[in-house]
Amino acid sequence: MTSELFQHITTHGAAVNLSSRAKFRLTGADRVRYLNGQVTNDMRRVKPDDSIYACVTDVKGRIAADVFVHAEGDSLLLDAEPDLRETLGMRLERYIVADDVELTDVTEDWQLWHVWSAAATPARMESVQCSNESPHHSLHSSRFGTPGLDLWLPSSAPAPTFDALPILNEAGLETWRILQKIPRWPHELNAETFPPEAGLESKAMDFTKGCYIGQEVLSRIKTTGKMPREMIAFESGVEVNAGDELWIEKAVGKVTSVTKHPATGLNIGLAMIRQGTPHQSLRVGGNSGPMLYHV
Repeated sequence: MTSELFQHITTHGAAVNLSSRAKFRLTGADRVRYLNGQVTNDMRRVKPDDSIYACVTDVKGRIAADVFVHAEGDSLLLDAEPDLRETLGMRLERYIVADDVELTDVTEDWQLWHVWSAAATPARMESVQCSNESPHHSLHSSRFGTPGLDLWLPSSAPAPTFDALPILNEAGLETWRILQKIPRWPHELNAETFPPEAGLESKAMDFTKGCYIGQEVLSRIKTTGKMPREMIAFESGVEVNAGDELWIEKAVGKVTSVTKHPATGLNIGLAMIRQGTPHQSLRVGGNSGPMLYHV
């Protein structure tokens, strides 16, 4: 991402094509109750014009997937990372026993676009909606740290155009995502991570909704405040790579995502480190390695 593009996005916003994401439809009279027992957030609050972010966790409370959910007519629509298409589908199917629920993979049926405008308030986000007359539905979503819109279009519809907004490629979106300190599967979110470790407690979790798979472990973390690791953001003037160990006398964590800041040229990134580790003393690769600066 160039410095000019970064400044333009910061001032005006951008759009991104997320059509490769896995998409599922849940239908049936028990769909809300069933999904509420599978995810960390309260599906009773699901709406047609707003997405709800949640994690699917295993019995030990660790993340099996992260999903965005919204209502459409008499169904729920979910989207998740492309790599989760098979495993998430199998996981959700496994727990449909006596429920009046049907799960359908609709990945190929829909385009999914996201658009945001840093200059627009949530109330004005409709003004940056794409120019497209095809049947579609749109909903408010803050996927990348800024109020925006998700736009669902039939896969056969023409690709949308967005007034004066750039469409980011995967590399550009990854840079923006790291700048916004957004954890992503499988870098920060994976089968080793509890949602609170990645800072998702306020965004993806509800502690009054009732039971779901993994709920006991996550409630204990909420009560005690203790968890193995925590996610931090950092910057460095020297080269840092994903997978590099972080040290304070011994290894205390790893870099999970890294990119170059378009304006400053510094390496910036995200890391998972042992909870309670002093952020200001981290070094890369060993005790004599270069120091990272917490941001």
